Amino acid sequence: MWLNPEEVALKNALKLWITERSNDFFLLQRRRGRGEPTARISGLLVGALDTVLDSNARVTPFRILLQIPGSQISWIIASGAVMEEVNKHWDWLAHNLLHSLSIFENKEDVASFVRGKVKGLIAEESRGRQAAQEDEPEKFREALLKFERHFGLPSSEKLVTFYSCCTWKGRVPRQGLLYLSINHMAFYSFLLGKEGDEANSIYSGTSVKFVIPWAEVIRLERVSGGFMTEAIRVSTRQRQRDFSMFLNLDEAFGVVGQLADIALRRLLDSEGLELDRVLQQPTRITKRVLEEQALREYVLALFRLPRGEALHEVASCSVWTPHARCHTAGTLYTTDNYLGFSSREEGQCILLIPLSEVVSVEKAESTCALPNPVIVSVRSKKAFQLIELQERDDLVESLECRLRSLHLKQSAFRSSRHAKTACCPSPYYTFYYDTACSDEEEMEEQVLRNTVNTEALMTAFHYNTPGSNNNKNMEAVKEKMWEDHFTEFGRGVHMFRTDKVQRMVAMGIPESRRGELWMTLSDASSDLDSHPGYYASLVQTSMGQSNLTTDEIERDLHRSLPDHPAFQNPTGIAALRRVLTAYAHRNPKIGYCQSMNILASVLLLYAKEEEAFWLLVAVCERMLPDYFNRRVIGAQVDQSVFEQLIGECLPDLADHFPDLSTLSSVSLSWFLTIFVSVLPFHSAVRVVDWFFFHGIKAIFQLALAVLQANAGRLCTRVDDGQALMVLASFLEHVGSDQSSPAEFFQLLADGSNKMADTPAVGQTNITQLISDANERFGDLTVRKIERLRCRHRIQVLQAHEDTTKENALRVVAPDVSISAENLVDIYDLFKTEHFISLYWGDMSAVAAAEAASWRRGASYLERQYRLDLAQFKSLYGLLAPWPAGGAQRNADILAQRTFTLLDSERHHLLSFRDFALWLDTLYCGDLSDKVKLLYRLHLPPALTDSEERSSSSSSGMKIPPVSSSRPLYVGGASEDGRADGKREAKDYQEQLKQMLQDLGVGKDKEKNIHQHLPLMKQHEFIQLCKTLCCLFHGDPDENELFQAIAKVTSLVLQIGEATTRPAGPDRDRLGLPESEWTVSLAQILASVLTEQMLVNFLEKVCDLTGRIAAAKEKQYQQRAPLLALQHAHRR
Repeated sequence: MWLNPEEVALKNALKLWITERSNDFFLLQRRRGRGEPTARISGLLVGALDTVLDSNARVTPFRILLQIPGSQISWIIASGAVMEEVNKHWDWLAHNLLHSLSIFENKEDVASFVRGKVKGLIAEESRGRQAAQEDEPEKFREALLKFERHFGLPSSEKLVTFYSCCTWKGRVPRQGLLYLSINHMAFYSFLLGKEGDEANSIYSGTSVKFVIPWAEVIRLERVSGGFMTEAIRVSTRQRQRDFSMFLNLDEAFGVVGQLADIALRRLLDSEGLELDRVLQQPTRITKRVLEEQALREYVLALFRLPRGEALHEVASCSVWTPHARCHTAGTLYTTDNYLGFSSREEGQCILLIPLSEVVSVEKAESTCALPNPVIVSVRSKKAFQLIELQERDDLVESLECRLRSLHLKQSAFRSSRHAKTACCPSPYYTFYYDTACSDEEEMEEQVLRNTVNTEALMTAFHYNTPGSNNNKNMEAVKEKMWEDHFTEFGRGVHMFRTDKVQRMVAMGIPESRRGELWMTLSDASSDLDSHPGYYASLVQTSMGQSNLTTDEIERDLHRSLPDHPAFQNPTGIAALRRVLTAYAHRNPKIGYCQSMNILASVLLLYAKEEEAFWLLVAVCERMLPDYFNRRVIGAQVDQSVFEQLIGECLPDLADHFPDLSTLSSVSLSWFLTIFVSVLPFHSAVRVVDWFFFHGIKAIFQLALAVLQANAGRLCTRVDDGQALMVLASFLEHVGSDQSSPAEFFQLLADGSNKMADTPAVGQTNITQLISDANERFGDLTVRKIERLRCRHRIQVLQAHEDTTKENALRVVAPDVSISAENLVDIYDLFKTEHFISLYWGDMSAVAAAEAASWRRGASYLERQYRLDLAQFKSLYGLLAPWPAGGAQRNADILAQRTFTLLDSERHHLLSFRDFALWLDTLYCGDLSDKVKLLYRLHLPPALTDSEERSSSSSSGMKIPPVSSSRPLYVGGASEDGRADGKREAKDYQEQLKQMLQDLGVGKDKEKNIHQHLPLMKQHEFIQLCKTLCCLFHGDPDENELFQAIAKVTSLVLQIGEATTRPAGPDRDRLGLPESEWTVSLAQILASVLTEQMLVNFLEKVCDLTGRIAAAKEKQYQQRAPLLALQHAHRR
C-alpha cells in the first residue's frame, strides 16, 4: 500500500534491507531474512528481532524508497506484505512517474513532486474505501469545500467526483486535483504537493487553476508520448489540455466521457436525444449513478431492450445450456420486464426471457453440485435453471414482486379490453390481391379503407432469381434444420442464442421462417403481444390526416424497392403507407425520416403488416437509437465510430486516406438502410437476418469486411470518386448462395467460410462476406461500441453546434458593421449566458422555449439560443457602453426598457439577431441611430404605464416654465421679446420653424432615414432627460455634459410649446388637452446637434473588443452569486 512519505537514513537502513530493484529515483527493498532460500545468520538475527518486537513496531517485509541522487536521505512511499503487492506499485511508478522526473533541474523539486503525488494517491484510495462505506465520505466533503473555495461557483454546481493527477505547463508537470462536476471540469494545482501558501513556494505566481465547461469540450482522447505517460487529452475550440498520472486512468477517462456526453445531450439537444430520467435531473448525478448508467446502457444495447427499461439486479451465476449439456458461467441482468443472461465471453451464449412469459420463479434445494439453484418456468412449459446465485433470496423476492405486479396489470388490461370489445365492433382486417389489370385509383381507394393485411407480402409477390430450383431445395433443407432445432431446444424470444444459431443465421433464414425469427430475435413479438389492437387503432386515427410528414411519406412510397413486384402494386404501396403513417403518429419526435421507407418495405415482405410495424418500432427505437431523429445524430455518431475502427482495424488502408470521412460518408447509407439500398435484394435480406441477430455490431463488422476486401484497389485509387465507384461495384456484385445441400451442411459444421483476401468482382457471395466479417472482426464487442459512441457523440454534437453558429452568423453579418471576430465572440457570450442559466437556473423559460421549438419542428434560425430578461440584463451590464459609472439602478431600468423594445413578438425572449443589431447600434451606429434608439426606449411599449405614472408625479427633475417670450439663441440669432405679445408669439414660432429647417431636418426626411415614429409626450420626454443625465454619470466631462443637456432640454421644451399651439379647431381635432404637448424625433435630434459636447459624447467610438474581453472574464463571476441566491430561494 502507499504510505505517507517518511524520511529514513539510507546509511543505517542498508544493514537490514536488501535492494531487489533500483533506478535513478526509486529502490525496491526486501527485509533480510524474508524470501531467502536458505537461512543466513544475518537473516535469522533480523527475523528474531522482528519477532520479538510488538505488533505495532513490526515492519512489512517489502518496501519502496524514493531516493535523491547524492543524498543519504530517502523516503518510504510504499510497502507490502508480499512481493506481488509492491511490484504493482513499482510498475505504476515506472510507467507513470519515472520518465517525467528527468525534466526537473532541481532534485529537491523531484522529492517534493513525488511526495505530493503519493499523498494524492493515498487520498484517492482512502476516498474509494470510504465511498464503499458511506454516501458522503469525509474526504469528499473536504474536496467539495476546496472546490467551492477555489472556483467560486454556486453551491448548486454539484461536484460528482475528483481525481489526483497532473496537468502540464510546458514541459513541467503540475500536480493537483481534477474536479468533475455536472457542468464543468476544474483543475487546481497545489504546487508540487503543497496546497496552501503560494507565496512561500518557489513556484509562486505560476500555479495552475482553470475551469472548462463541458459545453466547450469538442474531443476526448487517450494519448501517450513525450515525457507524458498515457494521458487524457481534453480539447476545446481554444486549446487542449492533457491530464496524466491517474491512479486508475480507465475509470477517470470513463467518468470524464460520461459527464461530457450527458451535459452536451442535455444542453445542446435536450429534445432530440433522450436521457434517462435520473440524468434529466443533474443534481441527482453521482459517481455511483454514472457507473449504474454505463452498465444500464450496455445491457440495453446488448439485449436491444426498450430505452425505458431500468436495470435492477446484476448477479454472477451459471445457466444450464441444453445445447452444451453443461452449465455456462456468466452474468444475470434483471430489468423492469426482462431477465437477461450473457456468458462471460460476450456473444458466446445469450438468453433473454420476457417477464410476461414467466409463470414462476422458484428456489430449489441447494446441493454441492447445484449451489443456490433457481428455476424460472415459462409459458411454453420450459424451465431454466440458474445456479451459484450469491444473493438468491433477495433476487427471487424482487422478481416475484415484479412478476405479481406485471400479472395484475395484464389482468386489468384484458378486463378493460373485453369491456371495450363488448360494446365496440372489432377492427376490420382483410387481405386480398388483385394481380390482374384493374383501375388503380379504385383499388387504392378500397385498400385505404380501414384495412390491415394479415399476411406477408412475399406470400403473393415473389422476386424470382436465377437458379430458383436449387434455391427451393436449399429452402427445404433450411426449414428442416430450423424445425429440428426448435423441436430439440424450443422456440420464441427465450431461445438460446448460441454459436450454432449464429451459424444457422449466417447461412440464411428460410423465407417461411424469416418473419417469425425477426420478431423473435428483435423481441418485437413481446410488444405485439402486450399491445393488442394498438396498430389498428393507430391506422384508424392516422389515416386521412394531411401534414408535412404525410407529404414526405407520399413522395417516397414509390421509391421503396421499386423493382420488387410487391411495390409495383397498390396493395403493397397501401400497406407501406399505413405502416409509415402509423409510426409517425406513434412517435412524432421521429415522425418520418428517409430510409425508413426502405426498411419498412423489406419488413412488410416477410412479416404481417402489424408485425412489420412492431419490427419498425424495434429498429428505430431500440436497435438503431437516435438514427431517425431530425438530424440523424445516431447515424453520424456511428460514422465517427466507424472512422476510428478503420484506423484501428485497417491501419494500412487508413494511411492511404488522410481524411477518413470519405469512407464514412459513403457508408452512411449502409448503416441507415442496413445495406438494403446497396446490395442485391436477396443478399441484402441476408444482411438483415444477421442484423437482427447481432444488432449494430453486425453492420460495423460487415462494413469493415467490405473495406478490407477492397483494400488493395482502394489504396491505388486516383481520387475519392474512384474509391466510391470501387465500393459500389463490389457491393452490386455480392451474390446470394448457390450452394448445394451437401455444401451447406459442410459449411454449417465448419462454422466458417474463408474467402480470399482480395476477391475478384463477381466471385464474392454474401455468406462468404458475413463469415469473413465475423471471423476477422468478431472481437468487436457491444461494450466497446457503446464506449466509443459516448466519446464520438461529443464530436458530432459539437459539429452540429458549429454549423448552427455558422448559419446564425451568416444571417446576421450582412446587417451589422461589427467585425467578424467580435461577432463570433458576441455569439459565444450570448450562448454562454444561455448555458449559465441552464446550469444553475433550470426553471428558465429558455429551456421551455427551446423544447417548444423542437416540438413545432423549428428550423435552425428559430432554434437559436434565446435570452430572457434576467440573462439580457446580465449581458447588458457587461457590454453596454452606457450608462457609465455606478448608476446600476438606472442601468437596470434601461436594460428592462431595451428588452421590451427588442422583444417585438412579445415572447419574452430575445434572439441573437435582435441582440446583435442592438449592439451594432450602440457601437457602430451614427448619432441619429443612437438618438433614435433612446427616443424609442421612452415610448410605449418600452416605457411602461407604471413608469409613466411615476414620471408624472415625480419631482426628481424640475422643468423650467415654458413661455413664448423666452429668449431663444440659434446660430447667433435672438428675439428681444419687447414687442407686443401677439407679434412676439408669431415671430417666435416662425423662428423655431426656420431653425428646424436650417438644422437639416428636411434633408433627413428626404433620405428617409427615420421610420414613422409616434410623437413624444412631455412626461415621456422627462424620462428621456433623466436617462441622458444618467448616461453621463462618471464621465470626465460630466459637468459640461449636464450643462449641455440642460440647454437641450430647455430648447426642446420651447419647441414643443411652439409646435403644439394650434388654433382652436385644430386643437379639438387633434384631441389634445390644454396642457399637453408633443415633440418629434427630428426635433430632438436637431436640438442635440446644437450642443457639440453631446454630439461628441454620442459619437465617441467605444472599444467593443475590450468590452468583450472583460465580459469573458466577468461573466461567470457576475452571474454565479445572483443565481446562487435564486437557487437558495427556490429551495
